[in-house]
Amino acid sequence: MNSRPAPFDELDRKIITTLMANARTSFAEIGAAVGLSATAVKRRVDRLRETGVITGFTATVEPSALGWSTEAYVEVYCEGAAPPRRLAEVVRNHPEITAAMTVTGGADALLHVRATDVEHFENVLERIRTEPFIRKTISYMVLSHLLPESPEAGATHPAPNTTSGDASDLR
Repeated sequence: MNSRPAPFDELDRKIITTLMANARTSFAEIGAAVGLSATAVKRRVDRLRETGVITGFTATVEPSALGWSTEAYVEVYCEGAAPPRRLAEVVRNHPEITAAMTVTGGADALLHVRATDVEHFENVLERIRTEPFIRKTISYMVLSHLLPESPEAGATHPAPNTTSGDASDLR
């Protein structure tokens, strides 16, 4: 295995920026924007995937369309030192937890929770609190997103239209 990092240049950065804005952009469209052929863009995207720079492609969905109209962040405080591995096991058992991370400061972890309503959120919170090593939680209900285009907000605007005659250009 090659231990040297793969070369990463300004064209790669432009390709990644385009894909982050709309992962369904065709290689031909990206090539036209950055001055490369579709084949050259595909080779670069393949290399960026192989080297782990691009980790995947995904669809962003409006959470309320799936019935998730309540959202909160929960600070988790643990008894003693709870290893991140153990916290990860716990959060995987709750599909309502859409993101979880260990943090600095007073709390040990921060959870992003989506629920159908406040009652559902309360149920999730109670399930989290049953873990023996969790000492307390502090919740912050989300009222509105100040950056609606952020991944945490979900898709609030449809993706730009991508019309490509070649379906093989789409991921």
